[in-house]
Amino acid sequence: MDKLPPWADAVLVPLISLLLAAALSALVILGIGENPVDAFTLMVEGALLRSAGWGYTLYYATNFIFTGLAVSVAFHARLFNIGGEGQAMIGGLGVALVCLYLPWPHWTLALVAASIAAAIFGAAWAFIPAYLQAKRGSHIVITTIMFNFIAAALLNYLLVNLMKPAGQQDPATAIFPAATHLPTFQDMFAAEANPLFRGAPGNVTFFLAIAACVFVWLLIWRTRLGYEIRALGHSESAARYAGISPVKTIVVAMLISGGLAGLMGVNTAMGEAERLVMNSTEGAGFIGIAVALMGRNHPVGVFLAAILFGFLYQGGAELALWTNIPRELIVVIQALVILFTGALDNMVRIPLARLFARGRRAR
Repeated sequence: MDKLPPWADAVLVPLISLLLAAALSALVILGIGENPVDAFTLMVEGALLRSAGWGYTLYYATNFIFTGLAVSVAFHARLFNIGGEGQAMIGGLGVALVCLYLPWPHWTLALVAASIAAAIFGAAWAFIPAYLQAKRGSHIVITTIMFNFIAAALLNYLLVNLMKPAGQQDPATAIFPAATHLPTFQDMFAAEANPLFRGAPGNVTFFLAIAACVFVWLLIWRTRLGYEIRALGHSESAARYAGISPVKTIVVAMLISGGLAGLMGVNTAMGEAERLVMNSTEGAGFIGIAVALMGRNHPVGVFLAAILFGFLYQGGAELALWTNIPRELIVVIQALVILFTGALDNMVRIPLARLFARGRRAR
């Protein structure tokens, strides 16, 4: 089979896939009687051309960066961790416990402790599926799906029966103390004469997500552990022959993956809601799969793909608010992006590889 140059595989294939998804999305919008150009213009204006829109786009992107990185690390070990949703829920529980039951003089200290707690809780939730995969051969897809439902049920029980303040109706904790509230983009960048990011939930956790991208790049491509993870992903028998323990590597890779997913709880619980609520993950754990696929499991690609999906989320909200296009249409657009970047990836890759091969032979 002809091979693509690395730059074409990393840039050209996702770009063409996006264009195909956009073309089909335009046909869907035409099919419901709306103008696709007007719809796209509204999405861009609402998500990218106003500072408040950027605040929402980057808030969603922060969630997708964490879950996309979580899926990517597991992918490198040939593990399909689709339990990011549950791991993020339990990570949020760790954040809530740290913020509610420990006194903090300043948000910086609370952020460090909450991040550690979120990562530990998320990793702990990934441990049992990792152990079952490594020692018993229980498929990681099945166990992580099951643990998503268990996490939702556990969190529901804790919020309704143990953590909800007396007299409160909605299943949520009390508001975190003011000293734990994270600065938003509005707090950081707005001035009296220039009120940027007004009311947007984007906050300092975005920079934590960028740090996580750097961490994953260093881990996977600059450490011995990263080499072992990649070696196992390429060939378990070769990794075993080289002295790499598959059991240890599977467990460690899944712990790191779960910890990264758990960090999403910092953004949703501590950064945006300032309390722990039900359904705060809003499907971000599953979107992380698409982000990892589109980003080719590389932190830079994950970052860019997360921005794209953040744009789709915020742009979809603008469409639902200002047009007759239903909010569910954005789910269709996301599905088309996932379809072309994941399931139909070879539909673009194979013809493109043949085209490049003909070009090389012609020279």
